[in-house]
Amino acid sequence: MITLTLSAVLPQLRPPPCKGEEVCQEASTLQLIVLYISLLLGALGAGGIRPCVVAFGADQFDESDTNQTTKTWSYFNWYYFVSSASMLVAVTVLIYVQDNVGWGLGFGIPAIAMFLSVITFIVGYPLYRNLNPDGSPFTRLIQVIVAAFRKRKIPHSNLLYQNDDLDASISLEGKLLHTPQMKFLDKAAIVTEEDNNKDPNLWRLSTVHRVEELKSLIRMGPIWASGILLITAYAQQSTFSLNQAKTMDRHLTKSFQIPAGSMTVFTLLTTLATTAFYDRVLIRVARRFTGLDRGITFLHRMGIGLIISILATLIGGFIEMKRKNVAKAHGLTEHIGATIPISVFWLVPQYSLHGMAEAFMSIGHMEFFYDQAPESMRSAAMALFWASISIGNYVSTLLVTLVHKFSDWLPDSNLNKGKLEYFYWFITLLQFINLIYYIFCAKFYTYKPVQVHHKADSSSEENQVELSTTI
Repeated sequence: MITLTLSAVLPQLRPPPCKGEEVCQEASTLQLIVLYISLLLGALGAGGIRPCVVAFGADQFDESDTNQTTKTWSYFNWYYFVSSASMLVAVTVLIYVQDNVGWGLGFGIPAIAMFLSVITFIVGYPLYRNLNPDGSPFTRLIQVIVAAFRKRKIPHSNLLYQNDDLDASISLEGKLLHTPQMKFLDKAAIVTEEDNNKDPNLWRLSTVHRVEELKSLIRMGPIWASGILLITAYAQQSTFSLNQAKTMDRHLTKSFQIPAGSMTVFTLLTTLATTAFYDRVLIRVARRFTGLDRGITFLHRMGIGLIISILATLIGGFIEMKRKNVAKAHGLTEHIGATIPISVFWLVPQYSLHGMAEAFMSIGHMEFFYDQAPESMRSAAMALFWASISIGNYVSTLLVTLVHKFSDWLPDSNLNKGKLEYFYWFITLLQFINLIYYIFCAKFYTYKPVQVHHKADSSSEENQVELSTTI
């Protein structure tokens, strides 16, 4: 952020401002290098912060303590609420500052905010509940695969190796129990004459807990993949929905009109409202019917989000038809850049439905990764959530490229002469197929079985006991 701010402030690091109708001077190689470095640093920083801050924040809640009333599912709701609120400030206040005051101050404000956040983190460090890492979790996964491959010809056995002392540092909240699926991996935990139980070679012998870590990640894969198309549909807000808004009447008054890019405000406002309503009202109502502390399972929550996303793109197609019909009725089909006399607020339903879908699907997705990931791999699992967002945007680019190449739905310049509604309905169809796929995966999904040690209160520390509960 500092580099980006300097590139906007220092004359040497940016092209001179354009004057009148003259051709703007292009940025020099040095100026582009500074800009790209700042963007690269921002991407690297986000890649480090986003997966870890979610898992680290949730780790502050010790759910094995029966006296702790705050639950991780509530944390995820409010984490996403604050995240969406910050994005709302970015697309309103900061954009206003950048357009009306200056880009230097517009970039400088978040740079200062980031600096203050680092100071806050350092000052608060002694208060945090820290779980120290114990080696690379990816190394353990490879060890299980290698051990299972080495013993692939050994007959299956129900007597599998367990070593609580060996797994103590990677199973602080509880150890994973054996599941009957993917039995070929169980061979990594079969003890042979060549194995030394007291000092095992982990490339030949793995514990049940370590085998189940790998199984948990494999089970999560299909559910993870189902979230990609939701982001693909969501990505249209910054592409074709934006182009729709540019052609529509955006005036609030005679002298003020809404910037087309600011239409995402409706998405963010709906996300905020839905998240707050879900946490404060819906959970309490659902709890009466389901008996679950979190109201509904995260798998049900994700399914609801997928259904709402389908409705968003379906409605988007019909709204596009209406926009084109108005353009045709006023003879504006051939006029590129002409404002069609139809209010931009017709786009609010599709923007808002996407925000509602995100409040259900994205937060449910985060809950799923944190809850079902092995305890020692939660940060890595949360990275899968952000990876699905990246892949979803790339899939959107691929779809647009293919549709543009093989059809006339998406014209180069005049949106009024295209068939954008067909593209929206094509995404709707893909999402419907994805929903069927998701329902199938969720129906046969096996929750990770874990033996959790709950800490119970007593009048003295000497009488403190641990109760083991199989979930």
